[in-house]
Amino acid sequence: MKKIAFHIQKGGVGKTSLSGNISAYLSGNYKTVLIDADPQGNSSSWFITDQKVKFELADVLQGNCQLTDALVKITDSFYLFPTFGIGGSLKLYSENKLNDEPFIFEDLCNELEKQLFQVCIFDLSPGMSRLEKSVLLCVDEVITPLTPEYFSLDGIEIFNNELKKINKSFRRDINHKKIVLNNLNKSFNRHLTNLEKIKRLDYDLFIIPQDSKLAEAQSNNKSIFEYLPGSKSVPELQKLALAIMEG
Repeated sequence: MKKIAFHIQKGGVGKTSLSGNISAYLSGNYKTVLIDADPQGNSSSWFITDQKVKFELADVLQGNCQLTDALVKITDSFYLFPTFGIGGSLKLYSENKLNDEPFIFEDLCNELEKQLFQVCIFDLSPGMSRLEKSVLLCVDEVITPLTPEYFSLDGIEIFNNELKKINKSFRRDINHKKIVLNNLNKSFNRHLTNLEKIKRLDYDLFIIPQDSKLAEAQSNNKSIFEYLPGSKSVPELQKLALAIMEG
């Protein structure tokens, strides 16, 4: 099973948009699960509409229910592990019990693989707490979303330093070779200037243009591929999804 996280310690860069849309796209060919590991529960609010959901991710981690009890079926091949943004217990769990279970997400992924899932994608909150570190320990690859703004280069440097610490402390070698530059507007000189700086970094770069339809799709509880397949962001998202599966 391929395990991917979109992450950087900064909000508003498109982690949820990327994780949700890439999960939806890959589910066209692979049995895919999106794990909402953000206590705000944005991915859950996006994809869960009229279903009554009793259990969340934290319930599975704490043994309050079986794995299959919490999985929400979006389509025949696309499933979601939800987190309740209101009344959820993921944050409390991560601040207390998770310290004694640093490899619990690795155990969770092993169980998902037994359920014949082929792709697992994590949507994470913009931090580097015990929760995010525990998720990063279990993934094959972490992909960093950025926006073409002034502090983006600082953000990637800070994230790299944290990832090096995790790799050293836990003897891991987490693949981190892809950057997704979100919300690029080529009519803005500052975006073009920062784009050139980011191009000089040693990463595979994927560029998602400024696209209001991405937000519209989310507000309509759909992926961009379902909402507007001809949207200008779609080709690069498809390119990224294919690169993930080939990597």
